[in-house]
Amino acid sequence: MIGTICAGLTGLTRPAEAAPEIHTGLLSSTAAGGYDVVAYFTEARPVVGSASFQHAWKGANWRFASSAARDAFAADPERYAPAYGGHCAWAASQGYRASGSPHAWRIVEGRLFFNYDARVHRLWEGNIAGFVESADRNWPGIVRQ
Repeated sequence: MIGTICAGLTGLTRPAEAAPEIHTGLLSSTAAGGYDVVAYFTEARPVVGSASFQHAWKGANWRFASSAARDAFAADPERYAPAYGGHCAWAASQGYRASGSPHAWRIVEGRLFFNYDARVHRLWEGNIAGFVESADRNWPGIVRQ
């Protein structure tokens, strides 16, 4: 079902300035659903970012809960940005791109991963290492699609 939903969305356009590997809203260029990606590492929970604390990276606007979080991200965005640009890690392991939810997340070996929803997240947790290996292998081809 997820593949069917995502296949139907592939023809929709993204904001012109957003890099294809970064998941943003269909009509905006805000990454990670507007959540502070640094907070996953510092507070171990999703925290809504603020338009007052933004940083542009890879053509997307990243929001943060504080200037300290924004500055940490600006200094090392690769450290904090979710894997696969915030797209679903499980979908990437299966060879396609799907939305990632900032509420279905996990940090593994210093990398932040999002999944489509709680059900897919539970599936992904059944073989994280295998799914990450497959997703890492698939991702370069997925981004070029």
